[in-house]
Amino acid sequence: MSEKIQAIRGMHDILPEQTPRWQYVEAVLRQVMGAYGYREIRLPIVEKTELFKRSIGEVTDIVEKEMYTFDDRNGDSLTLRPEGTAGCLRACLEHSLLHNQTQRLWYMGQMFRHERPQKGRYRQFHQLGVEAYGMPGPDIDAELILLCRRLWRELGIEQKLELEINSLGTTEERLAYRQKLVDYFRGHHDRLDEDSRRRLETNPLRILDSKNPELRDVIAGAPALLEELSETSRTHFEGLRRRLDEAGIQYVVNPRLVRGLDYYSRTVFEWVTQALGAQGTVCAGGRYDGLIEQLGGKDSTAIGFALGMERLIDLLDHPERHDHAAGPHAYLIAVGELAESRAAKVAESLRDALPKLRLQMNCGGGSFKSQFKRADKSAALVALILGDDEARDQTLSVKSLRNEEGQKTLTESEMIAFLKHLL
Repeated sequence: MSEKIQAIRGMHDILPEQTPRWQYVEAVLRQVMGAYGYREIRLPIVEKTELFKRSIGEVTDIVEKEMYTFDDRNGDSLTLRPEGTAGCLRACLEHSLLHNQTQRLWYMGQMFRHERPQKGRYRQFHQLGVEAYGMPGPDIDAELILLCRRLWRELGIEQKLELEINSLGTTEERLAYRQKLVDYFRGHHDRLDEDSRRRLETNPLRILDSKNPELRDVIAGAPALLEELSETSRTHFEGLRRRLDEAGIQYVVNPRLVRGLDYYSRTVFEWVTQALGAQGTVCAGGRYDGLIEQLGGKDSTAIGFALGMERLIDLLDHPERHDHAAGPHAYLIAVGELAESRAAKVAESLRDALPKLRLQMNCGGGSFKSQFKRADKSAALVALILGDDEARDQTLSVKSLRNEEGQKTLTESEMIAFLKHLL
């Protein structure tokens, strides 16, 4: 007997018993996106490696350590997407979606990073991404945060999430701040861990995001970027705060909040939770005004966020209550030669009359008892029973699978009315 082949570590199957909770969350996401006027865009999973090197930055952990990169048969270097923003912007530039117009877009799908698998962090994971282009003011920043809050409300998890915001200023302001930060951390070089010493030479802002508790005091004493902002960047950040205050959104200004990707500027934000242990960031985003020009487009403005679907589902209260949401309304049992020959016709007739009916028909034969067990296991609400007598009389019997109601026999028109009441 051949050895069984298992899934790749950190890449998980989502089984039929679990997919209804995913479908529930996805339906809520689609509804909220439409409520704010965002349109869906569907993007390739594979992109040219150069896209991510140019957008994310070659000295980031993602590009250096985590991307799934390979050469195709033409010798081109391709990469499974580690995030969605670069691909979305590439599509907009390629199809001229940003020329003299604004865009509100969203996408959903798998991302890939070769990280150490742990709960809430996988090598294949799912993200919702939301991007807005061509709107420079803090009003669109606030809109995205409000959109997030509505998502949390619709999913019933608003009380589990807290909002943190910060401003990274412009590229020029950040470069000036970077030098001050490097000078400060060099003065505490002996206290830095190996990872922070490496980042000191490549991406020193990421030291502020270190989770090492031994660095907490050192990081707390570092200069704050907010103190280095220009008047324009300060005005933008205050405009965002004013709108959030007006909307009644509680938030914390976290001067140590940075992003792991090079393309962010000005507004950055995270929605964090204490309910998932170490993987506390559920949603993160911010402004990336310089990336459009960096990828060959005309200088413009952009902001977006991404949220982790696995972490979102983990936050649901009693997610298993959705697991039977997509199960059948009814299960058709057929016993007898005449009944079995006519079962498919009867099932199609009911589906024609009730397009929203989820009707599962028994296939593979079996005794009445075994078919009834299958009906119960299917999570259907009722069993429809077609025997030879019913087939001759053009009737159907129905038996509830979820309460003690007795069995009754109905004509086809009566059955249609009965099932319509179930929907």
